Amino acid sequence: MEQTREITMQTSHSEYLKLETVYLKSVRNGFVSDKVLAEQWQELNYISKPKFDECISEYEKFETLLLNNYTEVKHFPKDSNTKIDSIYCRDASIATDFGMIICSMGKEGRRLEPEAQHRIFKANDIPVLGTIKAPGTLEGGDVAWLDKNTLAVGHTYRTNSSGIAQLKELLAPYKIEVVVAELPHYKGATDVFHLMSILSPVDKDLAVIYSPLMPISFRNELLHRGFSFVEVPEHEFKSMGCNVLAVAPRQCIMVAGNPYTENALRSEGCTVFTYEGKEISNKGGGGPTCLTRPIHRKD
Repeated sequence: MEQTREITMQTSHSEYLKLETVYLKSVRNGFVSDKVLAEQWQELNYISKPKFDECISEYEKFETLLLNNYTEVKHFPKDSNTKIDSIYCRDASIATDFGMIICSMGKEGRRLEPEAQHRIFKANDIPVLGTIKAPGTLEGGDVAWLDKNTLAVGHTYRTNSSGIAQLKELLAPYKIEVVVAELPHYKGATDVFHLMSILSPVDKDLAVIYSPLMPISFRNELLHRGFSFVEVPEHEFKSMGCNVLAVAPRQCIMVAGNPYTENALRSEGCTVFTYEGKEISNKGGGGPTCLTRPIHRKD
């Protein structure tokens, strides 16, 4: 693995501190057009074809929630080498305090996304710590910071043992503990099932989880670390109730249509903002965490 010079990113990275800077890939740059959606949605296993005009409307409202949070929003450009899944821009890289890690995608249709992001990071002087190399695979949706010194990673069909070993090697010099969650088969290799499908930390001691698909040992590890849980019911798991983006501690963005989880978050003292995600989230299996590549968070 090639590593760039060591440059600290001057942040305390987490999944829940104040979101200062984020990259997005807009509908116009990711989905591109109704024609492109029609050509690609089936091969990439979407539930049905997203409606382009409605996607634009939904996405604008989603981005407005970030802007209203005083988050600096940057955009990945249109890229003819990537496909419509690139709108879910979390997956192609991982943010650390020591530079970005460029991923290696487990889904063949997404294999060119990491290099596309790498070019943008280089052009904008964003440090890169290293790159996951084949045969390793690692996707950002399988990775979640539990605290400043602990990174959880799911062993899934998208993230394999070689990718996890390379991740550990990159982070070892910085004394980062990597906790592995062995995730189940669930719907198989073609389904989009990441660690963050069942885990969304929203504060240092609060996480949204879906227990039926969570390994017992990993769930117990979260409890041992002092986490309390907002448990997502089965009927809201399928509508992405467990995919919650924290823009600050206990300030959350989630897909509309999950009232049980939304109310449970509010009962834990959270402020919750929702957006209609029928087209941009539900059909492609990518909620608000998937739609964002956080770069900087801070206390």
